Order: sequence, then structure tokens, then C-alpha cells
Amino acid sequence: MNELRCSSHGRLHLGRIGDVGHLADGQHADGALAAGNNRGPTYQSAHEPGRHSRYDAMDMGGVRLGAGWESPAAMRSRWLAGIFAVSAAWALLVAVFSTDSVHRLWGVMAAVGYGLALVALAVRHPRAADVSLGLSFAGALLVPLGWLAAKGLEQPEVWVVARSGATLIHQGTPYADAALLAGTQNPNAYNPYLPVMALFGIPRAVFDGGLITDPRVWFGVVFIAVFWLALRQGGALHPGRWTILVAACPVIAFELAVGGTDVPMVAFLCLGFAYLWQRRPVLAGLALGIGAAMKATAWPALVVAIALLAIRDGKRAVGVFMLTSLGVVAACVGPFVFGHPRTLVENTILFPLGLASVHSAASSPLPGHIIAATWPSGGHTAVVVLLALAAFGVAVSLVVRPPRTVSRAVVLLAGAMTLMFVLAPSTRFGYFIYPATLAIWLVAVRAGRDLTGEPATPDRDGPPARSCTTRPTMSASPPTA
Repeated sequence: MNELRCSSHGRLHLGRIGDVGHLADGQHADGALAAGNNRGPTYQSAHEPGRHSRYDAMDMGGVRLGAGWESPAAMRSRWLAGIFAVSAAWALLVAVFSTDSVHRLWGVMAAVGYGLALVALAVRHPRAADVSLGLSFAGALLVPLGWLAAKGLEQPEVWVVARSGATLIHQGTPYADAALLAGTQNPNAYNPYLPVMALFGIPRAVFDGGLITDPRVWFGVVFIAVFWLALRQGGALHPGRWTILVAACPVIAFELAVGGTDVPMVAFLCLGFAYLWQRRPVLAGLALGIGAAMKATAWPALVVAIALLAIRDGKRAVGVFMLTSLGVVAACVGPFVFGHPRTLVENTILFPLGLASVHSAASSPLPGHIIAATWPSGGHTAVVVLLALAAFGVAVSLVVRPPRTVSRAVVLLAGAMTLMFVLAPSTRFGYFIYPATLAIWLVAVRAGRDLTGEPATPDRDGPPARSCTTRPTMSASPPTA
């Protein structure tokens, strides 16, 4: 006897009484698998342990990813073409309107790469998607990065990182002395990064200039390796294809080709949350600790991770995570806190907040910078107060409604970072690679987990699943044996 039932996902489907099920994740209603398997529909028991609940869909704002998002190779051609078309438009806008010659060079090269990817995608071939991914990766990242690095064309932060590696080797600190900074008006004399970032400047300090010693090359190598691992550990399908697509998109490729200091750090953030998904607090602490020892921008991730662990896994997991992550930060930053405290504070705290004698060159027209620049007397103070209030609001939300799943934790972190970048007195559009990359990583991982049916942690704050039972309004043939 058939009966029309409402599953926990809110989908209506027919099934036999006593054996209620739903279409396996990744299948269309007609039974065709998104990955190309046409074996027909299969069913999972509604009580199967690995089944996703309605709570999981709520982690993504009530949206459950559909078929085609589990891998770039499985995407519909028009979706992939749309990604490359938007990327090409982005590159063209940079090439036409940017006032920076390095940016314009990237825009011209990347536009060609994205255009070739669109042409390849128009060819009807089973490997068209892979060929287009390769062309976009080469045209938007490999060729521009190689050319700019070989010619020594770079944004100032690349030189800052290279110099910090040299001073770390020769002077024992990656920071210029506070007395020297007091007499300069050059913002590039400051080093706003934490000590681990100086490691990317060591190859140039040891082997002099050249393509292979450029910090951007090592930023890219670390990003690709760590982001691929974050996708794999998180549960994404085809992490290699996802990594190529993300590295080729303008969010990463543009930043990496011209500067790239934030790129490896965001990969470590993704890796940390991937290990949190696996409930491995030690490895999560190592990954997030490394990111936090590169730049203070990663510190909010530690707070969000602690809130997640406290509500989901308990005090012991929190203790293990804090001991590991803070231990990594202490080991990397501690020697400079005790050996050169004044220079560390001047470079990494006062300068980014606009409290040093020289202001940062980061000046994208975002609200925080506009307020600080429009009212020099009180605008900067007002922005700092707004930042403090925003941080307080995020802290209150972590206490009142802490994230119970990794998905919600990542969404909360991305939102908090966006708010921080919008209100910062010294900011630039490139900082938005943090929330953008976190969001892309989460989409890839959730799509892979939805397809494979891996369990996710239920959100106990969500409303209970509803079930409804009604008789069908039209006759249905009994299932064949």
C-alpha cells in the first residue's frame, strides 16, 4: 500500500507504509544521479544512521545544495560558463579601470585565460570541463604569476615579506626597530604580519632574487597544498578540481599574482575547520594556530572554534584545542614578545589600527576608511569604537547562541570578518578573500557530504523535524517485486 509522506527535508514522495524512505542524496526525482550514474532511483531508510536531517539544511540558511555542486566536473555547463564569464568580466574591469600597472597586466592575461576556458567549454566533449579548468588556471594564475615574479613586478607587501625574511636571518627579528620607525614616513617600513609570515621571505634572503624565490610562488604552493587537504579532510568530492577552480577564480588568482599575503592563511583556516568537522581538536589547533601566527586577522577563528567546541564537544576538547593552538602561537610569537616587545606592538598592533605615526596604505573606499578620512579629528576614534562594538556583538552572539555545527561556525566567522573589514580604518577590498574562500570551501564540502550521505552534527537549537501523512489524490501502481 502506498502513502504520500513528507520527509524531514520537506520533500513529498511515495513509499510503502512501514518502509518510508527518500531518494538518495545526489539523485534527481526521475532517478538520474547527478554524477552521471543512470542505474535508476535508490532509497535510503528514513531511520538510516547516516541520513542527513533537516537540521543540516538549516546550517546553510535553509538551503540544501542540489545535484551538480559536488564537483566542478559535474556542474551544468551553463553554471561553469557563468563562473568563467563573470571572472572574465572582472579581469577586464581590472585591466581597464585599475590605476596600478601590475593589476592591469594581470587583468589582460587573466581575461585571455578565462576567454579560452569559455571557448573550451563550448566544445562538446567529456573532458571539456577539465580542459576549461586547466586553461583558466594557467591563464589567470600560472602565466601572470610567473611573468610578474620573473620581472620583479609586485605590490609593496611582497617586498615587506621578503625584507622580513632577511632581517629575521641577519638580525634575529622580522621587524624594524621602533626608533627607526619613529623617523620614517614610509608605510612600507612597517611589517604588520606575525613572525610565521617571514618564513615566506627566507628563500629570497638566502638565494637572492628570481622566480623560484619570490614569496608569491611559495604563497601559492602552500595555498594549493593546504586548501586541497582542507577540501579532502572536510569531505569534498574531487578536491583537486575544486582547488584548481578556486585558485583560478579572481578571488584567489588576482590576490596571489600581485600580492598574496592573505592567501595561505585562509587555507589554514579552512583546514582547521575541516579537522573540527572530524572532531580532531589537536590537528584543528595546529592548523588554526599556524594561521593565527601569520596574521592577527585569523584570531577571530580561534574564538569561534572555541565556542563551537564548548557547546558541541565539552570542556576537554576546548582544553586540548586551546593548549594546541595557543601553544603554536606562543612558540612562534613568544620569543619576539620577550625579546622585542616594543617593535612587535608598533608593527603588528598600532600600525594596522592606524595608531602609529604613519598610516597604512590600505585605503579602499569602505565605510570605516571613509569615516576615518572624512573626519580626521574624531572619525578614527569613532571607527575604533564601532569595531569594538561589533566585536562585542559577535562575542555576545557566541555566548547567547553559539554555533553547534561547523557549517554555522564558518558562516558566523565569515560574517564577523566581513563586518571587521567594512569597519576597519585601514582596509582594502582584497581582504574579502577570507569570507569568500570560506564560503566556497563550505559549499564544496557540504555538497560532497550531501552526496555521500556522511552524517553531520545535528543542531539542537533547530525546530524538530515535521512529518505529515496524507492519502494520495491519485492512484499509484504498487511497487514491483
